[in-house]
Amino acid sequence: MRFIITAAPDPDAPKTDPSADPDLLARYMRFTEELHRAGVLVASEGLNPAGKGARVGVANGRRVLLDGPYAESKELVGGFYLVDVASLDEAVSWALRCPTGAGNDDLLSILPMTNEEDVPAEVLQAIREAAPTWSTVWSKRGPWAPPPPR
Repeated sequence: MRFIITAAPDPDAPKTDPSADPDLLARYMRFTEELHRAGVLVASEGLNPAGKGARVGVANGRRVLLDGPYAESKELVGGFYLVDVASLDEAVSWALRCPTGAGNDDLLSILPMTNEEDVPAEVLQAIREAAPTWSTVWSKRGPWAPPPPR
């Protein structure tokens, strides 16, 4: 099962400067390496809060550019881990081991990714017809098949 673990700041926590602690990055990278070596890490990235972004919404049934991308800093997602594990409990176990201190990752949210078993057969067929190449990759039969059970 795939889960995304997103990191966001706690609006009530004091703000920190992660660049002031040279050991902090090393702790995060060791954690990422541990996920990778365990064979559960699919992807992991941090988001650049200073980078220029955009926010797109819907108005009158069409996509439109909105102000943003973030209305408030408490809405900022600091980064994510995409993991492929046996259960929600295992995803939580990994999240509990994640280092802290960057200030933009105080709150971790763990959400399941959609897979074939979550989609009704008629919708799955429509997906395969509309996106045959992508749906093969998305499918457990495709090249992104989950690792064997541990």
